Amino acid sequence: MSTPSPDQQAGGAPSIKGVPITPDLYAYVLAHNPRLDPVQQELIATTRRQLGDAAGMQVAQEQAPLLAFLVRLTRARHVVEVGTFTGLSALAMAQALPEDGTLVACDISEEWTAYGREAWAKAGVGDRVDLRIGDALETLNAMPEEPHIDLAFLDADKESYIAYWDALVPRMREGGVIAVDNVFLHGRVQDPSASGRAAAMRAFNDHVAADERMESVMLTVADGLTLARKR
Repeated sequence: MSTPSPDQQAGGAPSIKGVPITPDLYAYVLAHNPRLDPVQQELIATTRRQLGDAAGMQVAQEQAPLLAFLVRLTRARHVVEVGTFTGLSALAMAQALPEDGTLVACDISEEWTAYGREAWAKAGVGDRVDLRIGDALETLNAMPEEPHIDLAFLDADKESYIAYWDALVPRMREGGVIAVDNVFLHGRVQDPSASGRAAAMRAFNDHVAADERMESVMLTVADGLTLARKR
């Protein structure tokens, strides 16, 4: 008779099957993912060179092909991104869209998104990206109320995540997917005494888990990634 694993024992902590991500293992992962094209690589290098520490707001390299994969998987034609920064995630998704597809990119910075505009044009997908500078919640609320969004990517100010989510969900088509970045907030969400952005993310994660309109999974990708599908 085998001994039950910790997650099978009453009150036991769940067993962890993951492994630490070392630089060598991370390089191995990137080598076995679709390779970033020259425009994507150039945008990453430009963001790091021009923005220094702020470049950490760019999505992780493995997330770009993942988002493109989600576009193709959902056969998306209408994509919404909340939080564009310098445009790597928008670039990857726009490249995966069909020629008649549209990505509405919401951001507040003309300066940061200018790098994205240049990259989108170089990649030949500038006509697929509808960049809207201004308050993202106002942009979302001005969209048609009927379900029409195939895929949404949320990667903006954490304190507004619940508001963005509640604006997006009714507008998602059946089977549409919302991908949400930074749901771990660098591991701080596990602290019940967390405040500020960490408290906001804890509240958001609870909100998503309780939302019966969607089915969701939280994944250990980069700084935590939640994928949710409209029922």
